[in-house]
Amino acid sequence: MFERIYIEEAKANVGKTVTLAGWVTRTRELRKISFVILRDKTGEVQVTVKDDDQKAFVSSLGREDVVKVTGKMVESPIANAGVEFVPEALEVVSKADQPLPFDLFGRVESELETRLNYRFMDFRTPKTGAIFRIQHVLLQTFRSFLSERGYMEFQPPCVIASASEGGADLFMLPYFEKQAYLAQSPQLYKQMCAISFEKVFTVTPIWRAEKFNTPTHLNEVRQMDIEQAFADDETVMKVLEETLAHLLSTVKERCGDELKLLGRELTVPGLPLRRVTYTEAVEMLQGAGDEMIWGEDFTKAQERKLTELVGEEAFFLKDWPSVQKAFYAMPYEDNPDIVHAFDLLYGGIELSSGTQRIHLPDLLRRQLKQKGLNPDNFNHYIESFAYGTPPHAGWSIGLERLTMTVTGMANIRECCMFPRDRERLVP
Repeated sequence: MFERIYIEEAKANVGKTVTLAGWVTRTRELRKISFVILRDKTGEVQVTVKDDDQKAFVSSLGREDVVKVTGKMVESPIANAGVEFVPEALEVVSKADQPLPFDLFGRVESELETRLNYRFMDFRTPKTGAIFRIQHVLLQTFRSFLSERGYMEFQPPCVIASASEGGADLFMLPYFEKQAYLAQSPQLYKQMCAISFEKVFTVTPIWRAEKFNTPTHLNEVRQMDIEQAFADDETVMKVLEETLAHLLSTVKERCGDELKLLGRELTVPGLPLRRVTYTEAVEMLQGAGDEMIWGEDFTKAQERKLTELVGEEAFFLKDWPSVQKAFYAMPYEDNPDIVHAFDLLYGGIELSSGTQRIHLPDLLRRQLKQKGLNPDNFNHYIESFAYGTPPHAGWSIGLERLTMTVTGMANIRECCMFPRDRERLVP
């Protein structure tokens, strides 16, 4: 059995004989003494070697070799951490090929493509490690926040028989004697769950076959969704703003070192967030000289401009044109061209979107036809609303986009462990 303790634990046990194991970050050799900087998931420590035989061992080490060291942590007035590790025995567990594919610690700038090609090593860099520790806290907090408020996690299928949201951006695949698709969204399934369990959430991968190649686009992403029965769009907007504020405050509290390393200072927005209607937003842009036409979607540049005009880091855009939202968005009774839909903008980009859903079968069929879809392909979905269905609503956050916004990364691929885009299918 491989018994060892973590470096940070060893620092609290000065004078006790323990075994450490980790990666060699670097070595330094002087005439009478040698140093090994050893790293594990909790931090790093200076291993100070004075024995001649052990010094020969140090001279054979390369960066990222995995070693095991048994000895004692001792106080040191000259070591950066105030302690150093004095070894009694050293052992190489695994040698690393040299030279390394890139410099893990940024002394030489590495191309993103190179780092993604060697993603298993990129995870060891301080910046990438910080990004995914923050993402872990976001996921953990999302799940705990909603679970504590009575939402049940569910698991939707990822292989489906028809489009979730319409359009042509579907990945097709053979499914025995049939044709199937990778899910664009858990939308239809979270509604089916919500009308029985009332409050549900999921974290699930989704796929979009869009032929984009931009710094903000991936073809496979993780969605963080909720759906709630006996709710309208305003009900779930309140849940969304509370969720966002809690996520940001938790990251700020628990990831101070990571945020500092990334040069980020998070601001938790005050609640409630401002609500701006789509029409008001169009008028704001037009008043600022933009040629925005009512009925169009906002470009990313327009979203950034709106953030400046609204003067809030986070706010809602609500009451969208029906043409811009999916078939299941509930139209206003007095104006069917407008639907109960909203986007949440944070940091100048769309972070989340949601709607009140149509729960009336006849209205669903009409909206499907209006969107150019065949209601017969959605019979299982429509039928689920035929046996007593409450009004319901929900929203979705893209995990990678949230991570990108929180960490300040310019390219969403930095925020996906194993990104999939038009060009990349490995690793």
